[in-house]
Parts: sequence; C-alpha cells; structure tokens
Amino acid sequence: MSVRTQSSEQPAETVHRAGFACFVGRPNAGKSTLTNALVGQKVAITSNRPQTTRHTVRGIVHRPDAQLILVDTPGLHKPRTLLGERLNDVVRTTWAEVDVIGFCLPADQKLGPGDRFIAKELAGIKKTPKVAIVTKTDLVDSKTLAEQLIAIDRLGEELGITWAEIVPVSATANQQVDLLADLLVPLLPEGPALYPEGDLTDEPEQVMVAELIREAALEGVRDELPHSIAVVVEEMLPREDRPADRPLLDIHANVFIERPSQKGIIIGPKGKRLKEVGIKSRKHIEALLGTPVFLDLHVKVAKDWQRDPKQLRRLGF
Repeated sequence: MSVRTQSSEQPAETVHRAGFACFVGRPNAGKSTLTNALVGQKVAITSNRPQTTRHTVRGIVHRPDAQLILVDTPGLHKPRTLLGERLNDVVRTTWAEVDVIGFCLPADQKLGPGDRFIAKELAGIKKTPKVAIVTKTDLVDSKTLAEQLIAIDRLGEELGITWAEIVPVSATANQQVDLLADLLVPLLPEGPALYPEGDLTDEPEQVMVAELIREAALEGVRDELPHSIAVVVEEMLPREDRPADRPLLDIHANVFIERPSQKGIIIGPKGKRLKEVGIKSRKHIEALLGTPVFLDLHVKVAKDWQRDPKQLRRLGF
C-alpha cells in the first residue's frame, strides 16, 4: 500500500496536462470543502447537512503545468424519491466522462455500508484511475488515521480496485491539499488548457447565486427540511440610473419549499430568519460577483416538488 505524504519527491514534467477529476463519496464526506480548498475560492456549496450539492459544480485549478477541472457531483445514495434517482443518474454519467475519480472517505468515520455501496459501483468502472482521499484528517489522531488507511487499502483489495494513490488530506487545515493536486495532475491527459486563465468555474452565475442562497437557508434549519428547499433566481439586473462608480445589482429569487407548514420555519418569527438568510447570502454573492447587491427573497410553496417530474424540471433538475 502506498500512502502519500508531503515529503514524496515529484518527478519533473515539462508537458502540459488538462482534464477532469471528480470527487465522489457518500453525502457529507468533505467533497465540496475539498473542491473549494483546491480552487482557493468558494465555488461549491458546503454545508454540514448531507445531500446539499445538486448541480455539477466545476472548480478550475490553474497551474503552470496543468489545468485540473473539478467536477463536484451530488453524493451517491440509495434513492427514496424521483429527485434522488435523478441525482444518482447525474453521478454515474459524470463518472463515465472524467479522467480521474477521487473517492473521499472521512478519517473520523469507520467505513460503512454507504462507502461500500459506492466502492462497488466504482469497481465496475475499469478504465478510470481512482485515488482514495482520506478527508478531515485534522479531526483524528495518527492511530485512527493509520487504521482508516489500512481499511481503505483492504476495501480496494476485496473489490478488485487498484488505488492509483491513497492520500490523507485536511481541506479545512489546508494539509496536503497541494500534494493532492500534484498527484492528480499526472493522471490527466496531455493537452492545452480547456478554460481561459482566471476562470474558476463554468457554472452560470445565476446557478451559483441560487446555491449560495440555498446554503444560507439550510443553515440552522430543522432536520426535516434539507431536501425540501430549492432556490430559483428569477432575474439579475443592474439597477438603472446608478453612477458608474456605485453600481448595484438587483437579484430577485424565490425559495421553494414543499408544504405550507414549512414556510414559517424558513421565514422565522417576524421574518427574522429570512432576513438572516438574506444578509448572509448577500455577503457571499457580493464576494463572488465583486459588486454590491440588492437581494429580494420570497418564500413559495411548490407542493411535493421532489416527487413531481414537471416541478423538478421547472426547478432545474
């Protein structure tokens, strides 16, 4: 078993490589946080609630020798709704199209049925190189980490997966994140950059803004709500009649929930909670877009939208 740590010598390469890597793992395995750490900016929605990523967010890592495009898919899980099935289809399609797969396994949780479920699926994808990434290493001691590394090595042997690398990282403590990039790059095909220098993601701005609002809306909400929230940005328009040095972007967005009873949870007493969601998400949106924003949020009911194909389409799934 070869486990990589920072001291490893990297071969000098002069060729330029460019390609796609995707992080997989059960919900809440640290995939989005890792994407953000590698790109160096907030591009993927992170939340301590499982199952929060719905769109394939691509983060782009620019290096002198390579361009690494990160595809962040939803967590693969056993689906209970039509939305769940669609999310799983998105995952499998993505796996078939990338150059390297990073399987994220948190250091602080023993391998469970969810990890095996994904590993079995991965074992069926023969050609794509697979890197096992042990995330959240800052949360455990060295003995626990060593046990997890051995367990992952055994899981590969048992299912016939040859790990190209096994890398322990901590995205929040920024440990071995650069090393991970160094190890992913040689697995990419040779070729010129696929995106212009400076691009960090190819997600449409409206989708990213909607994700930031949804992330803020998820925080501190009771457990029954995570999947029930969808956000649609209706329009983003520069405010007219503003001086050039004081622009303002008007953003009108709807937060959709499934039942009228959930409305009060999102809005909060006297609208306090919705106001907090607005303040929090506006800060992130302004950082993302680099311009002051006026955010107009409305909460609407889209009855049982997770089970209704027509509503799923309307909400972008």
